[in-house]
Amino acid sequence: MNKMKDIKVEKITLNVGAGKEQAVLKKGLKLIKNLTGKDPVQTVTKKRIPSWGLRPGLPVGCMLTLRGKEATDLLRRLFHSKSNTLKPTQFDNGGSFGFGIPEYIDILGAKYDPEIGMMGLEVYVTLVRPGFRIRKKRIRPSPVGKKHRITKEEAIEFIKKEFNVKIGDES
Repeated sequence: MNKMKDIKVEKITLNVGAGKEQAVLKKGLKLIKNLTGKDPVQTVTKKRIPSWGLRPGLPVGCMLTLRGKEATDLLRRLFHSKSNTLKPTQFDNGGSFGFGIPEYIDILGAKYDPEIGMMGLEVYVTLVRPGFRIRKKRIRPSPVGKKHRITKEEAIEFIKKEFNVKIGDES
């Protein structure tokens, strides 16, 4: 098989949306720190939406991006919390996928923290092939060819084979 067709996990993005509730934001920051051991960054609004009470610069969530071996190790724990099953609709046409975890205590190795209470988080996984860097180069970036892009079906097969995850139907 062609080595350039191998798929791997580029990054995992963990996200907690808090809205304008600063107490929920503090809990989300602590939750991500407890799960990964790394400090997350706060996300802030860019637009003013008066009906929602949002203004530019207001912190509304937190996120953390993991790469490499620690990303795949955490991903295995996160799949365990979802009973190693995903739906086909959770995959996009670019091959990446996302899912939510309603309660963090379902994650393997996570312990209940009374300061955090019960809350969940969102997980988004980006898959790549060798050669995808060409679109992010600073000098002469160019698009990835159609034959080299990751399809939804290829992403599903990769996740089934690499992480032993079942892809269930919509029932």
